[in-house]
Amino acid sequence: MDDNCCIRVFADLPQIERCRERIRSMDESITGKAAVLGLAGNAVRLKILHLLHEEGKLCPCDLSDVLGMNVSAVSQHLRKLKDGKLVETKRAGQTIFYSVTQEFLSVLKPLLHFSPTGVAEKSVDVSR
Repeated sequence: MDDNCCIRVFADLPQIERCRERIRSMDESITGKAAVLGLAGNAVRLKILHLLHEEGKLCPCDLSDVLGMNVSAVSQHLRKLKDGKLVETKRAGQTIFYSVTQEFLSVLKPLLHFSPTGVAEKSVDVSR
């Protein structure tokens, strides 16, 4: 059986055209948010963003200690986040501190709050 068939009797052409136009007008915004979510979609990077959001700023060594990863691996994730403009840096002597950029905080904020371990969160069924 073909799962890609539609059994509607009549297409609502005005609705379809409205939706097409709305999507066209938001294409740039949607593409930008998709890129942000793509970067934040990695579990390690999401942990890093969460920690930076909660703590304000951290250096790669702090993140390495917290996450139990080597500094090199943390730095690679920070580089991707910085290239995507999700984090920014400030130097204090020889130490570089990372923080979440204000520009993307409104997009990221809903993703950065988590329930404690053992508390079930709503899961999303992506199989459809």
